[in-house]
Amino acid sequence: MITVLRRITFILILVMIWEAISKLGLFPAFLWPPFIVPVEPGGVTIMKTFVNGLMSGQLINATLVSLQSLLLGFVISVVVGLVLGFLIYSSKWIEDTLGFVVTALQSVPNIVWLPLAILWFGLGFSSVLFIVVLGAALSITITSSSGFKSVPPIQIRAARTMGASGFQLFRTIIFPSSVPHIISGLRLAWALAWRAVLAGELLGGGGGLGTLLDMGRSIQAMDLVFSIMIIIGIIGTLIDHVVFLQLEKAVLKRWGLQSNTA
Repeated sequence: MITVLRRITFILILVMIWEAISKLGLFPAFLWPPFIVPVEPGGVTIMKTFVNGLMSGQLINATLVSLQSLLLGFVISVVVGLVLGFLIYSSKWIEDTLGFVVTALQSVPNIVWLPLAILWFGLGFSSVLFIVVLGAALSITITSSSGFKSVPPIQIRAARTMGASGFQLFRTIIFPSSVPHIISGLRLAWALAWRAVLAGELLGGGGGLGTLLDMGRSIQAMDLVFSIMIIIGIIGTLIDHVVFLQLEKAVLKRWGLQSNTA
C-alpha cells in the first residue's frame, strides 16, 4: 500500500510540474523546443481529457476493442506455442528444422508482418490478430521448448522406472517441472502481444486504442494522444503486476525457488 501511495504521489507531482511549465511559460521555446517535448497541453488539461474520455465511453470502448484482440490472440498463441514447443522438445529432427525457422522468425519485429497481413486479411481486426498471434506464439514456442528441456533427466528416468510413459509422463513430470520457465515466457509474450495490438491498430485499423491514437495525431489533439498513452501504460502495468507477476511469484514459491517472506 505504501508503494502504491508513493507512486501516485510521484505521478501527481509530475503532473503539477508539467502544468506549471505550461501555464507559467518557465521554459522559452529556444530552451524547450515544443516539437521535442510539448508543454501544451498542460498536465491538468490532459487529465481532464482523460477523465472526459472515460466518462463519454470513448476510451473505454476503444480499450475493450484492443483487449478483445489481445485476449483472443494471446489464447491462440498459448495453445499454438505450447504445442510447437513440445514438438521441438520431443524430436531432434523437428528441432533442427522447425525450431530453426521459429528462432529465425522470432527475431523479426511483429510490425514488419503488417503489410503482408493487410494484403492477406485486409485492414481491421484480422490483420491485428494475425501479427499478435505470430509474435506471441513464436515467443511461447521458444520459452516452452526451453522449459521442457530444463526438466532434470533423473526425474524422467525415475518416473519411467515407476511405469510412467507417454502423456502420463508429460502430465505428471515434464509439464509441472517446466511451469516456472513457461510462466516467465508467458509474461514476456503478453508484453509482446500488447505492443503488437497497438502497433497493428495504429497502422492497420481495427477501432481500438491504436486507431484512436492515430486519429488524435491526425487532428493534432495532443491531449487525446497523451490520454491514450496513459491508459495504455495503466493497462500494461496492471496486467503485468496484478496477473503475471503474482502468478510468477506463486509458482516460484510453489517450487521452492522463492521464500514465503520475500
